Amino acid sequence: MAVSYDMTRVHQANLSILKEIDRICRKYKIRYGLDAGTLLGAVRHKGFIPWDDDADVVFTRKQYEAFKKVAKRELPDSMEFLEPDCYRKGRAFFDFTPRIIYKNSKCHEDNAHMQFYEGKLNHLWVDLFILDKLPAGKGSAEFTKFLHKAIYGLAMGHRDCLDFGKYSLVHKIFVGGLAGAGRLIPMKAIFAMQRALALKDRHSRGTKWYYSNYQPDYLYVTLDKEWCEEVEDAEFEDTKLMIPKGWHQILTEVYGDYRKLPPEEERVPAHSSLEIEIWDV
Repeated sequence: MAVSYDMTRVHQANLSILKEIDRICRKYKIRYGLDAGTLLGAVRHKGFIPWDDDADVVFTRKQYEAFKKVAKRELPDSMEFLEPDCYRKGRAFFDFTPRIIYKNSKCHEDNAHMQFYEGKLNHLWVDLFILDKLPAGKGSAEFTKFLHKAIYGLAMGHRDCLDFGKYSLVHKIFVGGLAGAGRLIPMKAIFAMQRALALKDRHSRGTKWYYSNYQPDYLYVTLDKEWCEEVEDAEFEDTKLMIPKGWHQILTEVYGDYRKLPPEEERVPAHSSLEIEIWDV
């Protein structure tokens, strides 16, 4: 069924975060690109996908590190830059994705899961994805991605809870074994392992990039260097934001026929469990 409530204020809040990212990046000459559903919205809708309740931005590693240095001091009080190691003093794991949250919002009920993450995940946010280089050889590239999956599995031992219902038997054994082993390793060490793996091929002569801080099921996506290193401006709602110059190739890689709308029953918000509350937009 179609979305049952007005997304206008949700999009206004997410747009305010995107505008701040854009302002900061233009001030410091940093390149970013809209990504995933937000890139799709820019191309297909000239703004947000009407039923989408989050936003995504991508940086190459060098550009992200430059953004990270200035983001916390540049953001307004209504927003906060969260790094993956910010939960429970770095001892808990949600994912490896930094994000900027809109503090004056609420997306979920106040339950034990939200409390475990200190309420930091109960907001609208913009995900910040990072592109890192893959090694040149196909076998080496596949092994690198396998290692990322393994490290993610170790980190899942530090999550609030694991939902094995979506896994096949083989994946239950794989994930359960890794999570069990991961509980014996301090989360700080796992974060260091993930970063070292993401950076190990930064001087590679390979021409492929991948999302090193996304969830494992997105590691099938690899991008050519020329698709994502340069950006251009695109109309987005009432402003212009940066998108990768290879937006057509990227959207085709991720979605296939990206111009085609999904079935009506799939046009629903994906990241909230109640009607999103927003104040002071």
